[in-house]
Amino acid sequence: MSELYGAMTISAYGMKAQSERVRVISENMANANTAAPTPDEDPYTRQFVVFKNILDREAGHRKVQVDSIRQDTQRPFITKYMPDHPGADESGYVRMPNVNPLIEAMDMQEAQRSYEANLGMIEQSRNMIMQTIGILRQ
Repeated sequence: MSELYGAMTISAYGMKAQSERVRVISENMANANTAAPTPDEDPYTRQFVVFKNILDREAGHRKVQVDSIRQDTQRPFITKYMPDHPGADESGYVRMPNVNPLIEAMDMQEAQRSYEANLGMIEQSRNMIMQTIGILRQ
């Protein structure tokens, strides 16, 4: 039965990591249309979660954990013509965040499915534990 508890623990760590990923993606989506406040400042920069595997020596399991939340410096900022905006440069262009809502939506869907898969594993483990207890009671 300790293996079933271990499976539940591993899945719980997976759910926690994916919930952090959902939080970061939500923050990206919320700031997708936030322009730079002045021409000299950068707009919001897209963030992403980096995971790492950790070894629980006591239980002998590998678990996933959030290693860090990093800024996406690979994608350039988007420029948008908005001459009346206070953040516009001399040409009337404002720098917008490097957030692509389509990519964020796909990442959100992937995180949600991974979260649901981990939840399903917890439910399966719980059911197996309950069945084992039922058999032992007989």
